[in-house]
Amino acid sequence: MESKPKILIIDDEEVVLDSCTQILRGGNYDISTASNGTLGLKLAQDIQPDLVFVDLKMPGISGFEVLEKISEIDPNIVMIVITGYATVSSAVDAMKKGAYDFLPKPFTPDEFRLITQRGLERRKLTLETIALRREKELLREQFASIVSHELKAPLGAVQQNLFALEFELANVLNKAQKEKMERIKVRIGELLQMINSWLRAISVDISKLKENFEQIFIADPISRAIENIESLAVRKNIEVISSVSASLPSIIGDNISLSEAFINIIGNAIKYSHDGSKVTMQVEEKENNLLISIKDTGIGVSEEDIPHIFDGFYRGKSGQAAASGHGIGLAVSRQIIEAHNGSISVESELGKGTTFVISLPIFKA
Repeated sequence: MESKPKILIIDDEEVVLDSCTQILRGGNYDISTASNGTLGLKLAQDIQPDLVFVDLKMPGISGFEVLEKISEIDPNIVMIVITGYATVSSAVDAMKKGAYDFLPKPFTPDEFRLITQRGLERRKLTLETIALRREKELLREQFASIVSHELKAPLGAVQQNLFALEFELANVLNKAQKEKMERIKVRIGELLQMINSWLRAISVDISKLKENFEQIFIADPISRAIENIESLAVRKNIEVISSVSASLPSIIGDNISLSEAFINIIGNAIKYSHDGSKVTMQVEEKENNLLISIKDTGIGVSEEDIPHIFDGFYRGKSGQAAASGHGIGLAVSRQIIEAHNGSISVESELGKGTTFVISLPIFKA
């Protein structure tokens, strides 16, 4: 059975408490009243109301203070101010303290019923949004678990068999073959590390990604990323030009996850560029940040697609005909960059190309 909405009315005038209770009587509500802010806050803590009416002018704790403290108890409680001293400035101040709406005295029964209904609808929508957000996070957790098993398990098996094969052929392989074997081992190891970083990036607790943060130079993840996508660039005869000064200041971050972010962005630039063109990367210091720009002269992104390209599993119409993919790379890249307290933006024009700009804070000793 669905519980009744809990409504708390805080006002120092007994006539207001009585009239508000009478107006709502007969409705499916659980109504509580308090004659001052102190009692109102205690009730708010005890009953966890859905909707609170607060008078601004009361002896003792003011209505503004009550609004602040109720927000601390639960920021999702809907609060409506009722007062006989209604001014634009007081309404604005009340909204700043977390009030949802404002009802000046005197008010009619219909006005009070209407604003009560609106307040409870707001509360319902808020709780539904929280539930949907949690459901989405649970789906992400489950998705991460599935990906972890489906990708890491076979890669781990390949890695173990490679170790065994290397041991068995130790006396047979020549120097060049041993070097190739070593490169394969390194790439598989890096791929497993990238999967771990990616899984941390899409998990609910993004702070886990920060466990491996250390002082690094931006050239390291960039060069690692360029090396990783080199074969794709060669296949399309695309030159990747990187301009990264050795004198740039360091940042705090995780080499593996940042290289994954760059792989996704540079890889996209290559995929959606014309064969034989160029992708350029530049890094510059600006104020307290490093700005990394990745520019191509490819097919570009339409204006309607730009607001959505960082959404998971979204693929723009312009890119569907040019390259295949699942539309998750840029979403993961944004997660990783934001975990580094950075930001990513994009500018593009159809038929002329796209520029991504990543901003990362400089390390301050």
